[in-house]
Amino acid sequence: MSTASTRLPEGRYGRSSDERADHRLKVAGAVLGALLLALIGYFAYHYVAESKISGEVIAFDAGADSVQVHLEVRKDADATGYCTIRSQAADGAEVGRADFRFTGHATRIDKVVTLRTTSRGTTAELLGCHPS
Repeated sequence: MSTASTRLPEGRYGRSSDERADHRLKVAGAVLGALLLALIGYFAYHYVAESKISGEVIAFDAGADSVQVHLEVRKDADATGYCTIRSQAADGAEVGRADFRFTGHATRIDKVVTLRTTSRGTTAELLGCHPS
């Protein structure tokens, strides 16, 4: 005796409901993936395109009540903005923070600024530069 197969012949009755659901999930996943990729691209473009000012601490000299910071700023010719610098004590406590503004048409500004501190600072850290 042979056992009868309960499986339907391939392609005879159309796709099963599982195959239709799988196809819908694949399409939905592709659409959501494309939207996520477009959103990441949008934010990446605006992050790069809007960054008109960047800075770097070249050197610093800590004193008893201030820190002399040699700061190099690169910006677009028409950009104005500020850079935030902070200083910390040896125990990690913040002892000074200030914003330094930059204007003018120069694209590279090399300047020594003075950051006043409440006690002896051991660091000079650039927290960031922002357009204003």
